[in-house]
Amino acid sequence: MESTSPAVVMPTARQNPFDPLEELGRRQGLGPIHRMTYVDGGQGWLVTGFAAARAILADPRFSVRPDHMRSPIAQPASVPVPPGSFLRMDPPEHDHYRRLLTGDFTVRRMKLLEPEIEAIVNDQLNAMELAGGPADLFKAFALPVPSQVIGELLGVPYSDRQDFQRNAATLLNVDLTPECRQEAVRELMAYLRDLLRHKRSWPEEDVLSGLAAHEGLTADERAGLALLLLIAGHETTANMLALGTFALLANPAQLAEVRDKEEDAPAVVEELLRYLTIIHHVVRVALEDIELHGCLIKAGESVTVALSAANRDADRFADPDVLDLTRSTAGHLAFGHGLHRCLGQRLARAEMRIALPALLRRFPALRLTVAPEEVPLRSAMTVYGVRELPVTW
Repeated sequence: MESTSPAVVMPTARQNPFDPLEELGRRQGLGPIHRMTYVDGGQGWLVTGFAAARAILADPRFSVRPDHMRSPIAQPASVPVPPGSFLRMDPPEHDHYRRLLTGDFTVRRMKLLEPEIEAIVNDQLNAMELAGGPADLFKAFALPVPSQVIGELLGVPYSDRQDFQRNAATLLNVDLTPECRQEAVRELMAYLRDLLRHKRSWPEEDVLSGLAAHEGLTADERAGLALLLLIAGHETTANMLALGTFALLANPAQLAEVRDKEEDAPAVVEELLRYLTIIHHVVRVALEDIELHGCLIKAGESVTVALSAANRDADRFADPDVLDLTRSTAGHLAFGHGLHRCLGQRLARAEMRIALPALLRRFPALRLTVAPEEVPLRSAMTVYGVRELPVTW
């Protein structure tokens, strides 16, 4: 069976800073799976329903390998995947690399890291208070906190932040040329190879020292794994902190829930993750013919799973377009699902749970200095967020 609605081409700019693309909302009202026209003219599928999205992400018959994957958005040719980057691998290669890192992101390890996160957050708030407002909250708080935390965990000197932050932003900008983005990868890989060589000779208690000592990996595999952790470890959380703060400032009645009820912080974080869903979509390729929700997905066809739309599915969440910090949102797809569920999800949750209430308690009068519609957004980025967040207190 084919979807009866006309095929869609995915745009990238959101009409509202906190809501999914309007086209996705319209599609969702017509069913969970839709025919999709990709930018190269090829036909595939768009998934907007929560149940269908979750099923696809958990199904090993859908591949993440980029070999035959189509892009749902207009962008230049993709950048080659570095060795060791298991996000674009299927089992058993995926499992081999991911298993090397799981011990560094356990519940126990994240619990031990919490005092360090609290210290970093407080230091950054002290610096903001000393400098005074107004400020760009993205540069003054949202980006420095996770950059320092992931640097502490991995063993990447924070003094090198300007280069790795710049190159990470370049790599994630789909409006830039493949050559420009590939140069960013080359610079990051060269930097991390040098750092790993240093760690091999002078190891410390950090993740990169463990990778450097692993005899079963090549130098490029070690650097590729480090690259994945470094970018994912600061870019996603930085954008969630900034966009989450923006959403709270736009909903002042809900802001008090975060500031005054520290015990509710875990639930607040989950609802912000669901409501904002900063990873627009993920793509899979069918390895065989698969029937799902009455639609036949043929082998070799690309399937775009719209995570932001799935997390606004009214069949799964009551009043899904409302930010409700008191709701139970367990099971959202902001971190994905299944085999490729985000390895660093516990770290991201801990950072948000600690940083957001601390920010709002330190600056109870925190407010935007521009109208909400004037806040510049990162529409052309793989990871959604704000380019800057002008605030004062």
